[in-house]
Amino acid sequence: MKKIIHVDMDCFFAAIECRDDPSVADKPVGVGSDKGRGVLTTCNYIAREFGCHSAMPVFLAKKRCPHLVLKPIRFDVYKRESQRIREIFARYTDKIEPLSLDEAYLDVSHREEYAWDLAKTIRAEIFKTTGLTASAGIAANKMIAKIASDWRKPNGQFAVVPDQVEGFMKDLPVRKLWGVGPKSAERLASLGLDTCGQLQELSLDQAMTRFGPTWGYELHRLCRGIDDRDVQTERIRKSMSVEHTFSNDLTTLEDCEAELPEIVDELKADLAKAKLDDDFAKIFVKLKFSDFKTTTKERTGYDATITEFLPLLTEAFSRNDNAVRLIGVGVRFPTSAPQNFEQLELPLKLKKTRPL
Repeated sequence: MKKIIHVDMDCFFAAIECRDDPSVADKPVGVGSDKGRGVLTTCNYIAREFGCHSAMPVFLAKKRCPHLVLKPIRFDVYKRESQRIREIFARYTDKIEPLSLDEAYLDVSHREEYAWDLAKTIRAEIFKTTGLTASAGIAANKMIAKIASDWRKPNGQFAVVPDQVEGFMKDLPVRKLWGVGPKSAERLASLGLDTCGQLQELSLDQAMTRFGPTWGYELHRLCRGIDDRDVQTERIRKSMSVEHTFSNDLTTLEDCEAELPEIVDELKADLAKAKLDDDFAKIFVKLKFSDFKTTTKERTGYDATITEFLPLLTEAFSRNDNAVRLIGVGVRFPTSAPQNFEQLELPLKLKKTRPL
């Protein structure tokens, strides 16, 4: 039986800012930029009580919480702390799958200790080393472990052992399932399928007929808590890109061309840092217009230079008569080349069982 731990740091960026500036620890704190169309990267739990959340425009967050303390983003600090946390993970397993700077899956199946006890030890070491709290979910597969890590936040942990899975899944909202996004959840809700228990009433044939053979098959398994994915220590990186959103919309192609060099230089710097500057198959330009419609133009190319991106920008710009609010440039990698992955509620009454 697999023993999977999903570790998720609590309000990671905001927690670091509160740790480094104790004077704001008891205040609503958000991380982001208030320039132009800035958005919150994250916020602490005090700010969340006012309705603030990640990806919310800063102006709206300040409207909901006028005394919000806004801290600038310090990615270098967050990456450093993330690395310290991963070093702690590595003391217990080499099967680590980072999902972002602040969360990861750990496969501890090879350890004799209970995964519950390992999770407590790891969380304690994180706090001792960084002064930051983490929550954890423990289960026999990745999907349930990730869902469980949200059950006792902040600074808690929750386990779902095999004989609890059936009860755990029955009342679970379908939006919690791996791969079910807002649009999929909305579609399922329109069919009267709000919970996994309701979804379980569909036979495999019915699920495949309604949602297609591939997705129907996956939903039929996932709503029953079946997830065979392994913890992946390597992932295939499909692309790398840089995007800039502008305070004032760009109304002409010349305005867009003037902004392009800085964005391309930033992309080239990221590629060089990741040692991927000579290993990609396509380049692309992405534009988002003032009507919020998005278009992407790409082609086979081996030079991430202004000269290569300019024709793509021209073609993309011609597709919409509205002004441009965002420009992105990027590259796509060969699908056969694996890369090391470096990405810089519902209370259920379950019987107590000795955890994994």
